[in-house]
Parts: sequence; structure tokens; C-alpha cells
Amino acid sequence: MPRSTFRTKIVTVITICLLLGLWHLGSMLLDAAVILPTPHSTLVSVWKLLQYKPLSLHLLTTIGRALQSFLIIIILGGILGVAAGYNKLVAAALQPVVVLFKATPVMSIILLAFIWFTSGTVPIFSAFLMGFPVMFVQVEQGVHQISSQLLEMATMYRFSQKERLVHLVIPSLAPSFITGAKASLSMVWKVVIAAEVLTVPRYGVGSRLHLAQINLETAEVLAWTLIAILLTAAGDLIFLALLRLPQRIRQLKIKEAV
Repeated sequence: MPRSTFRTKIVTVITICLLLGLWHLGSMLLDAAVILPTPHSTLVSVWKLLQYKPLSLHLLTTIGRALQSFLIIIILGGILGVAAGYNKLVAAALQPVVVLFKATPVMSIILLAFIWFTSGTVPIFSAFLMGFPVMFVQVEQGVHQISSQLLEMATMYRFSQKERLVHLVIPSLAPSFITGAKASLSMVWKVVIAAEVLTVPRYGVGSRLHLAQINLETAEVLAWTLIAILLTAAGDLIFLALLRLPQRIRQLKIKEAV
């Protein structure tokens, strides 16, 4: 392990320990579990939740809503972003919509969606409206940043439309697409859980957070929060692993060839 990497991990561990220490100290000074329970009582609540039989159902429901919203975002955001990047009229037509989505508060969207849709659909719809502008803007900017020199080269060598797409457009847009997808995915998790808290569907991590808060079970609120954090982190790690998969496959093929 490189020395710099080892030092970085040590600093990270020390920071985590300090935060846990401050948490424990704060809970001792307040001496009120309803306001701030100790880390130990929170971990006990996490352990109880792990033994809670419907836990997997709540997790899978939230994951399903997040994935549905994310897929809609990357499909529509990608297609419309490319269209707006290549066509000024499309960009002008979509600009007010994107600005409207970006400027509207999350809570307003969730509350309005709760009037229009069922509680289970609200998280999907709300997360889409919040994540779409991020994906759209990234892809649109990616189109504008395609090298003019590469375009001239493609014209000079008389690339077909398919060759332009495969060898120029897709590789040039990949970084912008990945950046937009990562940012959208992080936002989707938060908005989906926030919408579940407000609309309280039958199943979902946010619904359990809401129920724990009503019952003043602060340790359980923190326990569900930790589970939500781990869920978000796991989603990001899986996304990064899928992005690195083609590179690892190429490396394995090179090793086999050698």
C-alpha cells in the first residue's frame, strides 16, 4: 500500500473516531435520549432493525423507486440533452422547463405531487424533477465541448454517421454523461426518502423514519438514517463498479493475450 494512501486512510479513521467521540460527549452532556441518544443505543436500534422481518421489503421498495426515477432521468436527460446540444431551437424550448425544475423547492414539488399522484408514485416523480436538470445540463454542455478539430477530422476523412457516433460522439459525451448520472443518482436517493417521509407510503425507508419520529424514537430515527446513508453509499459504489467493469474486462483480456 502506498504511504500516501495509508496516511489518508489513517486520517479518515481518526476523523470518524473524533466525530463519534463528539457525538457521545454531546449525548452525555444533554443526558436526554429523546434529543440525542448515544452511539451505543443507536447501534442497538440498528441491530433491532436488522432483525425486523419487513426490513428487506422497505429497503427493496425504496431501491425500486430510486432506480425507476434514475432510469427515467438518464434516458430522458440523455436524449433531450443531446438534442438541445445540437439544436438551438430545442435548447430554447427546454430552457424554461429546466430553469423551472431547478428553481422550484423540493418540498413544493413533493407536496404538489402528493395532490396529483398516489403516495407510492410521489417519490419517483419528485426525484425525476429534481434529477433531470442535472443530467440534462451535463449532457448538453458535453455536446458543446466536443472538439471542433475532431469534427473537422471526421469530415475530412468522410466518416459515416455511424462512425461519427461510435468513434467521436459517444467517447466525447461519456465523461459528461457519467458526471450527470453520478450527481443525479446521489440526488435521487435523498429526494425519494424525503418524499416517503412526507407522503408516508405503506412501505419505504422514509415511511419508517416518519413513524419513528412521531413516536419520539430518536435512536430509531438515527438508525434508519444510518441505513439510508449505507444504502446511498452502496448505490454509488455499485454504480462506480459498473463503470469500471469494461476497463477491468479489457485488462483481463490483455493479460490472457500475453
